[in-house]
Amino acid sequence: MSDLSEKKCIPCEGGIPAFDISEIHKYLKKVDGWKVESDENKSYFLLKDFKFKNFVESQDFVNKVGMLAETENHHPDITFGWGYANIKIFTHAIKGLAESDFILAAKIDKLS
Repeated sequence: MSDLSEKKCIPCEGGIPAFDISEIHKYLKKVDGWKVESDENKSYFLLKDFKFKNFVESQDFVNKVGMLAETENHHPDITFGWGYANIKIFTHAIKGLAESDFILAAKIDKLS
């Protein structure tokens, strides 16, 4: 299998089904430390918490994630503060997960 971080995110405009739980678990094995959760609508998303020594390191990481998101045209939800950053990834157009979400997760892991 190819390294997900070497692939390119493909913009999704809808019209495809979100991954089911078995497909999610297959891809989850290809990324490091990401959790899968679902919201009240049973839509799945990826989550990962990152820890840093201080605010500047957190901010630097978030800026790198932002630049990556623009390059990939795939934008995660990000919260951060002193010593931490939290990343949430899903494909808005399908209200769930697709391969590009796991590609972005793999690329984010290479930044940390």
